Amino acid sequence: MNLADLINRSRQAFTEFWAARNERERSLLALAALVVAFGLVYSVLIDPALTGREQLNRDLPVLRQQVAQLRAMAKQAEQLSATPVVPPAAMTREGIETALARNGLKAQDVLLNGDFAKVQLNSASFASMLFWLDDMQRTTMLTVTDADIVALPKPDNVNATITLRRAGTD
Repeated sequence: MNLADLINRSRQAFTEFWAARNERERSLLALAALVVAFGLVYSVLIDPALTGREQLNRDLPVLRQQVAQLRAMAKQAEQLSATPVVPPAAMTREGIETALARNGLKAQDVLLNGDFAKVQLNSASFASMLFWLDDMQRTTMLTVTDADIVALPKPDNVNATITLRRAGTD
C-alpha cells in the first residue's frame, strides 16, 4: 500500500462521513473545526509571540541600564589605562619608621638588605601592627615573607620580628 492509496481511502472515508451528515451537523462540525484550528494557531503562534513581547518589555529597561553601566565602566577603564602608573614609594628606613609612627608603633630595630626589610617590635599592639602591615602593603607594595610573633601576658601586646619584601620581586 502506498501513500496515494492511503490518501485516496482517507478522502473517500471523509466524503462518506460528510455525506451522511445533515446540514445542521455539517455547520456545527465546520464551526468546531474552525474553533480547533483557531485555538491551535493561537496556542502555537500568537500566544508565544505575545508572551515573549511582554517579557522583552519587562527586561528591556534592565538591559538598557546594564548597557549604560558597562559603557561607564569601559570609559572608566579607558581613563584608568591612560593614566600613568605611579611606582610605589621606595623602601627606606625613614619610610618604614614613618609608617610605624602613623600607626602608633616604634621599632626596636629596622634593617634593610636589598629587597628585604627586617623590623623588630617590642611590646607592640597587635592590632596596630596589623594596620601597619596593611598600610605597608598598600602604599609601598611590601609583603610579609617571615614573621615571628610572640604574645605577651598583657592583652593585645606582642613581640614581633617581621621580614618584609617588595611584592613582585623574585
